[in-house]
Amino acid sequence: MPLRFESHEQAAASDLSVVDAGIDQHNRAESEIRKVRQLAVFGRDVHGEVKGGAVGRTWGLCCELQQLWVEPEARGCGIGSELMERFEQEADVRGCSLVYLDTFTFQAPQFYEKRGYRVVFETRGFTNGIVKYTLQKTLGDG
Repeated sequence: MPLRFESHEQAAASDLSVVDAGIDQHNRAESEIRKVRQLAVFGRDVHGEVKGGAVGRTWGLCCELQQLWVEPEARGCGIGSELMERFEQEADVRGCSLVYLDTFTFQAPQFYEKRGYRVVFETRGFTNGIVKYTLQKTLGDG
């Protein structure tokens, strides 16, 4: 099958959708990925505005934290810790025993390590010495 190959800095959304759909179709045929469940915990102010959130997903015994964010003005007040505590509690209720996540050196690796996460993998080669860390925590280990 002759193909023409292209590289794009900004690919068309329709082209990206084709790849996403193909991966999704393969994953659903080969695994129980349909059992993946979203997990989101939000912190809201008295007006209902989101001031922070922990967003991820669970599947089997694993829970992935994909995003943790706290509004800049609200940082340093324990909101991130409370979000993580509630996120981990919900993962535990769902039967998960492992939480994992990725973070960069300029984000929050020390925050997660203080919460009992340990670095299991490092990706180096980014500019300015930035490192991407993959961390894990076994629930029940503190």
